[in-house]
Amino acid sequence: MTARLIMKLRVAEAVPVTPDVLHLRLVHPSRPELPAWTAGAHVDLRLPDGRVRQYSLCGDPADRGCYELAIKRETDGRGGSAWVHGNLRPDATAHVSAPRNTFPIVPEARRHILVAGGIGVTPLLAMARQLAASGADFALHLCARSAAEAPLLQAARAACGRRLTCWFSAEGRRFDPAVIGEGADGTEIYVCGPQRLMDAVRSALTARGWPEAQIHSEHFAPINDETFKPEPFEARIASTGQVLHVPAERSLLDVLRGAGFAMPSSCELGVCGSCECGYRDGLVIHRDVVLPPAKRQDRLMPCVSRARVAVTLDL
Repeated sequence: MTARLIMKLRVAEAVPVTPDVLHLRLVHPSRPELPAWTAGAHVDLRLPDGRVRQYSLCGDPADRGCYELAIKRETDGRGGSAWVHGNLRPDATAHVSAPRNTFPIVPEARRHILVAGGIGVTPLLAMARQLAASGADFALHLCARSAAEAPLLQAARAACGRRLTCWFSAEGRRFDPAVIGEGADGTEIYVCGPQRLMDAVRSALTARGWPEAQIHSEHFAPINDETFKPEPFEARIASTGQVLHVPAERSLLDVLRGAGFAMPSSCELGVCGSCECGYRDGLVIHRDVVLPPAKRQDRLMPCVSRARVAVTLDL
């Protein structure tokens, strides 16, 4: 695995903000500033056993002095959050990458509507802070079971003021995408949270005339499709004419590396976007959760995506 540059950061604060969400503030042990980032960005957190997990930055992008993460303990997850909750105490060391953004704010938009479900508020809180600082027109819809279980609620209130609407299901208020209204030019929608929320919002809005390209979502869980059966295919390198055979049991990323191509990667689950590359032709089976529909015409994630029969890579 070829990961991004990893920094050893000190945990300056580790504060529970709900019974199962830990808010972390990370600082460099010797430097006053960390690499710059933009709202929507995430970092890789490298665990002691070499596993890598991605977490969104939820702080203020204008504050270069620290990175802020809010991590929910997932009892049925892949083990990363349990390790964080059990080990990242004040003065502990966290191995963290420079930020990467696959969920950016659309700069030319006239209005931004943010829809957060539970811990999905993390990248959207950073967006709210950046949008508020620039005087942009935006609104944040925060969905949770109750105020006590809503991660970063006080921070969201401080950042958004009257532009925040809370939807607490325990109080009988469930978010209805209909409140967003009909599709509008110049308005962008950003959704992050449980898959069922993101699917419901996308389905409801496209039914009301919203173009897919104006609906953006962030995922940190890979596609779970037990019925998918990978098949072998050929990968042709456009620049050299070289043809590589990709067996059913190996990823395209693995085959490219075996052929001598230096391919960056991190999660290798189709989640982080690190290994993105271009292709010129072929019927690609996209199995990532990162690329928006518009980019899937000529970009793919070789860690999980495959092709039917053959694909020509722009390497």
